[in-house]
Amino acid sequence: MDPMPIPSRAALVDHLVRSRIAGNVATPRENNLSHYRKLANGDRHYWLGLELGDRWTDEQDVLAVMAERCGVIDDAEFRHGQDTIDPELTVDALERMAARLRKAAAGKERVLFATGHPGGLLDVHRATAAALRAEGCEIVVIPEGLTADEGMVFQFADVAVLERGATLWHTHSPEPMNAILDGLEREGRPLPDLVVADHGWAGRAGQRGIDSLGYADCNDPALFIGEAEGTVQVTVPLDDHVTSPRFYDPMTAYLLDAAGLTPGA
Repeated sequence: MDPMPIPSRAALVDHLVRSRIAGNVATPRENNLSHYRKLANGDRHYWLGLELGDRWTDEQDVLAVMAERCGVIDDAEFRHGQDTIDPELTVDALERMAARLRKAAAGKERVLFATGHPGGLLDVHRATAAALRAEGCEIVVIPEGLTADEGMVFQFADVAVLERGATLWHTHSPEPMNAILDGLEREGRPLPDLVVADHGWAGRAGQRGIDSLGYADCNDPALFIGEAEGTVQVTVPLDDHVTSPRFYDPMTAYLLDAAGLTPGA
């Protein structure tokens, strides 16, 4: 298979908008505001493994962070309709992520990949893992026999996932990441130097003091707050499940090129 051409920044921005990874995304404003309110009200499901204490109890503060870091509409009176992700912020975050991946490659770090959104982001993580392995990084192999949330935690194509009933599971829970990190500690193995993930996998890794890079949708504010507070190093705003996972390929190509990485096998 021929390698994916590397898009220019302008071409990637255009692609993100056309594919609705960014720009006018499918997530409705009502859903976004509902999630911001639930986070502010202390619903741990929406904290994505972070410990936010009582620092984010005002829904308007959450909205302000999301407008700044994700590009949702910065108008508290806009309550219904289609919301937005700023594609320029998406690319800015990809470039910050690329800088951390470049550091990982230079240091031949131990890197763990995980996803709670296997239907959309599995191959983004797989391709990044392959590129880092080609540079000499250790892609962390998780312990056998891990369980969380009534499912099994295992690796598929170098990416940790939650499996239930022979199905890869969409999950926001931090418990699968807890299972991995606790399992590594039980075995006396070192924790990862870096985690690249999403949802509660990324949030809990950052909360436990590991450098964490994450992807997040505009209705998942916690990782953006984690970046604002310094618990998560980078959060990339995007729609995390568009109509085809192949739509993420140009984004992945841009990320790896910006990191100075060659796509792996």
